[in-house]
Amino acid sequence: MRTVYVNGVFCPEDQGRVSIFDRGFLFADAVYEVVSVLDGRLVDFSGHMARLRRSLGELAMPQPAGEAELLAIHRELVARNGLVEGAVYMQVTRGAADRDFLFPPEDTRPSLVLFTQASSLVEKPAATSGLRVVTLPDLRWQRCDIKTVQLLYPSMAKTEAKRRGADDAWLVKDGFVTEGSSNNAYIVPGDGTLVTRPLSPAILPGITRTAVLRLAGVAGMAIDERPFSVEEALSAREAFITSASSFVLPVVEIDGQRIGDGTPGETARLLRAIYIEEARKSAI
Repeated sequence: MRTVYVNGVFCPEDQGRVSIFDRGFLFADAVYEVVSVLDGRLVDFSGHMARLRRSLGELAMPQPAGEAELLAIHRELVARNGLVEGAVYMQVTRGAADRDFLFPPEDTRPSLVLFTQASSLVEKPAATSGLRVVTLPDLRWQRCDIKTVQLLYPSMAKTEAKRRGADDAWLVKDGFVTEGSSNNAYIVPGDGTLVTRPLSPAILPGITRTAVLRLAGVAGMAIDERPFSVEEALSAREAFITSASSFVLPVVEIDGQRIGDGTPGETARLLRAIYIEEARKSAI
């Protein structure tokens, strides 16, 4: 049985409790981060903490602990659960208070919950077979740059993709791809340029995205941060996604149409390899 962390206490997962009045439960008034674990160490922890601070600041939500304390909690959970590969999930809510649309008093204690999930991050079948995605309307709220727990529509989109026989969904607004249901989206047109949507309130500023774009630049790849249409994606040489839980995974089919030759592309394979190498070296 896993050990989890709930508001200052490490306990067995079946003993973790939060109030029924917690605003994360009542209003989705909460943010989260997922830190990958490789070889028992945390990948890009400081990047995730920077994004956490930004999310909390955008929502005027107090920080539950300092970065050093959060690092210690993450490491303790990894150790107690003997986690070698997988992730640590952390959720911060505005805390528990009587149900009211107004924010509670500023001195309300935020809730802090963490748990681990063991999973294979390096040896993923999709890395060699590729992902099949379908396009769906992007019906999310207008602040997708804040990593909130408002994940109902992404969950619906991923479930609809599975119903259609695909692996995931790419969300589309005004004819342009915003991002995947839980990842950032990329294409590589015929000229070999790496194309991905620029940061804005329409997409999540992915921590893996930042690392991959930096590594692509070091590798000498041309990068163009701009919106791309579904039609452009369908005619691209290759496509792929990035996320903390997937690293880099190729996309070989969109809406039933093969991308390129229908196999994982060279760019995605290379970026996945160099990202994993870098993650192993820099994990703490």
